[in-house]
Order: sequence, then C-alpha cells, then structure tokens
Amino acid sequence: MTTERYELIFQQAGPGEDPSGDDIVVVHRTSATGPGGHPVYCDDTGIVRAEISDSGEVRMLASGGQQALRRPTATHVLG
Repeated sequence: MTTERYELIFQQAGPGEDPSGDDIVVVHRTSATGPGGHPVYCDDTGIVRAEISDSGEVRMLASGGQQALRRPTATHVLG
C-alpha cells in the first residue's frame, strides 16, 4: 500500500523556541517517479516536490531554476 499524502515540516524555530512559526506543507502523490525510483509528491501549487521512499526518506526535487532546496525536519503520513 502506497501513502497518498504526507505533511512536510520545515523548522523555522530554533531549539527550545515556539514551533508555531514552522512551515507545514501537505504534498500528494503524483504519477511521476524520482531519480531513486520512488514516488514523487507535490503540493497543490506544484512548487514543492519531493521523492519519498517507502521508509520515509525524503529527497527534495527542484521544480524550477534558482530554487534553494531545504530538507524537511519532520515528515508525517496523512493517508
């Protein structure tokens, strides 16, 4: 069974700080596969793209030029 949606959390707060400012992005599975052969997930805008393995390893993928990719600090399965 393949996961259809993930929540990617990009930490903005430092250790011990309020995490309410963290960026949370929901991504859904697409029909594409990434360079590692795992499903590609993207947000509704198509800007945030990530290849996510069955074991939850995340590889961020560029959706355009000049994009600075950051790895999420946490990933949660949504369904």
